[in-house]
Amino acid sequence: MEINAAKGTRTYQVWPGNNVTLSSYQRGLFLTSVSILISTWIFTIYIANDLQNANPTLVITICLILTIVIIVNLILVTAIDPGITPRSTQQSSIEDTDSSNGSRRKKVTINGVQLKLKFCRIYRIFRPPRSCHCTICDNCVEKFDHHCPWIGQCIALRNYRFYLAFLITALMFFIYIFAFSCWRIHQRVLESGTGLFGMLRNCPETLALTLFSFAAIWFLGGLAIFHSYLTAINQTAYENFRNSYEGSPNPYDKGIIGNITEVLFAPLPPSRVDFRAEAMPRWNVEDEKPPLG
Repeated sequence: MEINAAKGTRTYQVWPGNNVTLSSYQRGLFLTSVSILISTWIFTIYIANDLQNANPTLVITICLILTIVIIVNLILVTAIDPGITPRSTQQSSIEDTDSSNGSRRKKVTINGVQLKLKFCRIYRIFRPPRSCHCTICDNCVEKFDHHCPWIGQCIALRNYRFYLAFLITALMFFIYIFAFSCWRIHQRVLESGTGLFGMLRNCPETLALTLFSFAAIWFLGGLAIFHSYLTAINQTAYENFRNSYEGSPNPYDKGIIGNITEVLFAPLPPSRVDFRAEAMPRWNVEDEKPPLG
């Protein structure tokens, strides 16, 4: 099937991948955003305003600041190009490949360590080092970490630091509301003399938020610790899962300080695909599909 790109049509409108417009991942973004906003609403209405021996205005203000920071980081993670590589529309002439087992690979040396580059049949290119083709987004992404179902976006080279910021601020947010929720439950129990079953009948929203926050803390805490470890050793979750450097040193390891600096503070490379640029007059979608067999 061929898609004709009329004059003025932008690249993102005809791009074969699945994550270049908001409509393709709005479900994950919507569900995550709603869960955070509902938690904020329940906390401010039913818990913060009802606390004793506390300044409710200050408590609510801190909660709202955390919420805004989380939503901003979430939007950045979702909206920024994670590191999508350009597609080739030409049949590549492949040299220095090993096709004895049906795969196409070539070798490169990085910092004295030899790595194999895999040929992508969909993109018709040798994938750059540390890149991977995401089957969900249908894009080859540089320094691919994982595809996050809670966000609906690949986490990779250009949005990884914002993903870390989202994890950490969300963890702080749920620790904050969990602590005050537990405090309010303790106050209610002392006031009424009823147990947890009485709380379930009189203020179910407080118990529900406490339990949800507790589960979120464990989930986000585990992810934050894992990705902090990966940042310190300059490794992606995909590389860690596949034991990519088992039996050989990690060619990208620059020491803890160097790794943290590279991941969190190095200037972000520009996007390799200008999705706002005017599209080519004709885009052959069938050419992007891998051959049968």
